[in-house]
Amino acid sequence: MNTDGGVKGIDWEGLSAREWYASELAYRRQEAGLTLVQLAELCLYEQSYLHRLERGSRLGTVQAAAALDKVYGTGDLLVRLWHLAKREAKERPFAGLAPLEAVAASMQEYAAGAVPELLQTRAYAEEQVRALRPGTAERLGARVAGRLARQERLTDPDPVHYRALIDEAVLRRKARDARTWTEQVEHLLQVAQLPDVSLHVVPFGVGPHPLCGSLELIHLPQGRTVAYAPSSCGDRVVEEPEEVEPLRLAYDRLRDAALSPADSLAFLRELLAEHTGTGPAEGAAS
Repeated sequence: MNTDGGVKGIDWEGLSAREWYASELAYRRQEAGLTLVQLAELCLYEQSYLHRLERGSRLGTVQAAAALDKVYGTGDLLVRLWHLAKREAKERPFAGLAPLEAVAASMQEYAAGAVPELLQTRAYAEEQVRALRPGTAERLGARVAGRLARQERLTDPDPVHYRALIDEAVLRRKARDARTWTEQVEHLLQVAQLPDVSLHVVPFGVGPHPLCGSLELIHLPQGRTVAYAPSSCGDRVVEEPEEVEPLRLAYDRLRDAALSPADSLAFLRELLAEHTGTGPAEGAAS
């Protein structure tokens, strides 16, 4: 492994595992006297893909690391560095969704357990936070305020396009307080009619589907997508394209099976009528 400053200007001691891996790739190609075009021919990976690996903008696959080990004759050095970088990414503290959502080009979400945080009313959010993370009133208030602040991306002067798939189980569970639930469903009906919001109900009739839990896909400028999958066992953040793509495809398949936005609005109107005892809403979905 190169630690003697073979690549000028690199502070090896200050590098993360991912940066070290990328720098080592660049160093090995430099030492071999290869251009990216020549390297692509030898390892059968695209030149642009190899360039992103060397820049550190993409970690790539372990198979790519193994192929490069073979080209450079470095045993399993690059594979081991790849695994270090992968482990480091999993152990890195999650800074939250707000910084990503603030710069997102578009967002897609599937809600399996509760109304999406971006669509929650204050009262519903307070109930959810109190149930999930009991604590002091001050902490509860801060968490609720954080959720409400994130919602500004839906209504600011340059709103993000947001698509939400809400499982019927979420809508049948309701809130503990009847008034809270009435206000929440009314809010969903209002927000669903914003020009940059698309809301789909995933009815029970869809049956088994490819997403086993909640998922948010945050599409960032320049084509990068980050997937966020929350669970009671720990939140999972996925950034590598090879891992994001299956989740994106699963989301698309579920979206295709869900109710259309118009039918979802009808479903919500009927749900609200049932909840408030006003009778079936006119034109509601069957």
